[in-house]
Amino acid sequence: MDSIHDQQALRAHYGPISTLAVRKVLPRLDEHCRRFIALSPFLVLASGDADGNLDASPRGDAPGFVAVLDDTTLLLPDRRGNNRVDSFGNVLAAAGVGLIFFVPGIDETLRVNGTAAIVTDPAVLEPLAVQGRVPAAALRITVREAFFHCAKALIRSQLWNPERRVERSRFPSLGRIIADQTRAMSVEEAERSTEEGYRTRLY
Repeated sequence: MDSIHDQQALRAHYGPISTLAVRKVLPRLDEHCRRFIALSPFLVLASGDADGNLDASPRGDAPGFVAVLDDTTLLLPDRRGNNRVDSFGNVLAAAGVGLIFFVPGIDETLRVNGTAAIVTDPAVLEPLAVQGRVPAAALRITVREAFFHCAKALIRSQLWNPERRVERSRFPSLGRIIADQTRAMSVEEAERSTEEGYRTRLY
């Protein structure tokens, strides 16, 4: 099986990078980036530890939940979850992170790469409170590069097409999956726990 093992072979296989693809990468957030982030209710946060183990974590809240402090600094609040804190553990080991912002109805996405630090200062966190609940921590992200990604992937997937929505009945509930995979509780108990978490532990 043919394969690629080095950068030179990779570039030879795909050809040169277009001038436009190089020039669109910014070292800061411009007006377009800021507006997109203000509209975005969802992103995926990628991180990795010192051994190269990687993780991608979904993050979501009301549009604009990521605060833009200045042209090179973002503040990403950590809402209540399951306390795995995989991303935070990775940041402690290797600060590099990548984010991809989505806006429903817009097929282009925004990619931001940089470094992150965990912030617990109450004065920083209090403005990020929702429903009276202050996040336990946030990631302060220093932007290294930002650029818009073309719409081809979302056009091909038709991600926002309502006719492509999957009926919920076609896939098991999370409670069923947890019960089957962990054998730690009954399906009914897992269903109740999941539903309660969605209802009372979002913030």
